[in-house]
Amino acid sequence: MASLQSSSVIGSLAYSSGRCRRGMTRAAINMPKLRTGAGGLSLRLPARDLVQEVLDMGIGLSAATTSHVEKKYQSSTVSNVSDPMVIAKLHEIMEAVADRVEMHKNIGEQRDNWNSLLLTSINAITLTAATMAGIAATNVGGPLMALKLSSTLMYLAATGMLVVMNKIQPSQLVEEQRNAARLFKQLHCQIQTTLSSGNPTSSDVEEAMEKVLALDKAYPLPLIGVMLEKFPKTVEPAVWWPQHRRRQEGRTYGNGWSVELEEEMREIVGVLKRKDTEDYLRLGKIALKVNKILSISGPLLTGMAACGTAFVGSSHAPWAAIVGVVAGAMASVVNTMEHGGQVGMVFEMYRNNAGFFRLMEETIESNLNERDVGRRENGELFEMKVALQLGRSLSGLKNLAASSSKKGEAIDEFASKLF
Repeated sequence: MASLQSSSVIGSLAYSSGRCRRGMTRAAINMPKLRTGAGGLSLRLPARDLVQEVLDMGIGLSAATTSHVEKKYQSSTVSNVSDPMVIAKLHEIMEAVADRVEMHKNIGEQRDNWNSLLLTSINAITLTAATMAGIAATNVGGPLMALKLSSTLMYLAATGMLVVMNKIQPSQLVEEQRNAARLFKQLHCQIQTTLSSGNPTSSDVEEAMEKVLALDKAYPLPLIGVMLEKFPKTVEPAVWWPQHRRRQEGRTYGNGWSVELEEEMREIVGVLKRKDTEDYLRLGKIALKVNKILSISGPLLTGMAACGTAFVGSSHAPWAAIVGVVAGAMASVVNTMEHGGQVGMVFEMYRNNAGFFRLMEETIESNLNERDVGRRENGELFEMKVALQLGRSLSGLKNLAASSSKKGEAIDEFASKLF
């Protein structure tokens, strides 16, 4: 009796498992066979075949499920894979930018050495020539001619060296290379961020190339032919970025932007134009005038000293000796003020500061003039970036905009708290 019950249970299990596998892999289950023996009925259970089929069914389901998930994952990630060529191009640009950083850094150090060595050498030559002119005024005979000739030649050499030094302005060249190295490092970090935080596109490659070429044009390495004018007729802010395209003003809001934020940014732009940019251009004009006066005075004084030394020992000996000695001493003072005080570097610093504020103005205006708000930078992040660049908190930035809207051009506060 127990054998018959077992047979019915196993038969029903096999039937139900066969129905559950409909549409999948079919397998035949051997039904138990009854045999008549001496001791009565006996049953041989197909336990091994049944367990094996159940395991095979589980493995088949698992394989099918895994294959389906893998295909779905692959299809969902294909669209997120960046173009390998775009990534390769950005890496090439990064290598070029890193090389430029080292180039500008090394050349900046070299030109800083020029400034210190030329200043020391010219002052030493000038003071030596003045000393020899004074000694020549107290001597007669053979030594007089030798001292006069030596002093005159040294003054002429100092004059020529001063003309060249004042033309290239080594301290200003150093500031140019220092700014170029800093801006190329900034560009290098921007490219790294583009590669690590999203899917770079061909437009990112074009933008990076334009920035590199704009920096090369703004801060050239050669001295002959493409060197920046050290005494320009008009003082303009330095420009080291590609020009933004102007777009029509948008009237929709989103992406962190609102009417209040747009009005706040417009007020910030107004303060930057009226106060910060204008003030640094004014200071740049003053530094340029001072540098021009000193650049003309140095060679003029050494030239006068050379002429005075040439007449030492003649009928005009007292006045010639005075001119030769005093003009030489004054030339050393003027040269120290100009190149020791690095007036050219100060002018370049003011010009670059004005360029920094001009870049902020154009960046804000390009976002405000963008019709598609979705293509703007996120409003909240952009506000925080502007506040950090100006050295202000978010509340301080809002207070500045509110004060500008009330007072207008009468506001006496600068936008930047950094410099």
